[in-house]
Amino acid sequence: MLKILVSACLLGHPVRYNGRAKTARDAWLAQWRDEGRLVVVCPEVAAGLPTPRPPAEIQWRRSGADVLAARATIHENTGADVTAQFVAGARIALARAQAENCRYALLADGSPSCGSTFIYDGEFSGATHAGAGVTAALLRQHGIQVFAEAQIAELARELAGASGA
Repeated sequence: MLKILVSACLLGHPVRYNGRAKTARDAWLAQWRDEGRLVVVCPEVAAGLPTPRPPAEIQWRRSGADVLAARATIHENTGADVTAQFVAGARIALARAQAENCRYALLADGSPSCGSTFIYDGEFSGATHAGAGVTAALLRQHGIQVFAEAQIAELARELAGASGA
């Protein structure tokens, strides 16, 4: 059975920076949960960041790949540099995905860790740009297909077409 790494907040866990969840209510998610396909992770919490915590964004309108290549940093709105924690969380998520043989990930969009289609611009202005967070970028670098919560139907089609589904 193919497993899916999934952001804990999408399953109702209150682990986001603001202490809340970002629950995705979808029949596919419920089915995959019931089938035992879901491998739940919050990279930030896994790396030791508290809940709640100050908002953090990748600086200079860069992406997670830039952070992994040491061309960008992640700062909280307090100014604190939390790059090391976000990279550590991404590595933990990757290790978990590999240990569970996940070929797919369903991650919360917008996050500096889990964003896969868009992230915030680093100015704490609410503006976004196309890009991926650190965890999404690291997973992709290791051949794991990453989907945002708005792409659940696309993930379901991918799973249906994959061998061993």
